[in-house]
Amino acid sequence: MSAVAEILVQGKAGEGEALLLTAPISFWGGVDPKTGRIADVRHPQHGESISGRVLFLPGTIGSSSASAVLMELAHNGHAPAALVLHEPDAILLLGLIVAREMGWETPIAVRLDRERFDAYRGRSVNVAENGSLTTA
Repeated sequence: MSAVAEILVQGKAGEGEALLLTAPISFWGGVDPKTGRIADVRHPQHGESISGRVLFLPGTIGSSSASAVLMELAHNGHAPAALVLHEPDAILLLGLIVAREMGWETPIAVRLDRERFDAYRGRSVNVAENGSLTTA
């Protein structure tokens, strides 16, 4: 399985187990920046770790603090290996840009049609620096 996604924010290529969220998430209050675990008890994947995984986001629930949470995840070493978004979220992605400017390692973020997400479920996914997604 392979696809070429649109690069939203350049970053380190990433490889990891795919985590396809089944519902949008708010990073502010929804993800613990110290552990990388989904903290929102109402989210279907509550308790799952996004750390080191290729995170497929069907959508985000806005908060201007989402960028700070993603930046903290990068700083603490608990960021996803890569982010695959259905729709760009400028606030969330700002966290990657600022983290990179701070000199911290940041994952690549790409855009892929949501209809293609399911093909990666349960697989190890590699997101290359050129935006290509491949499975192991």
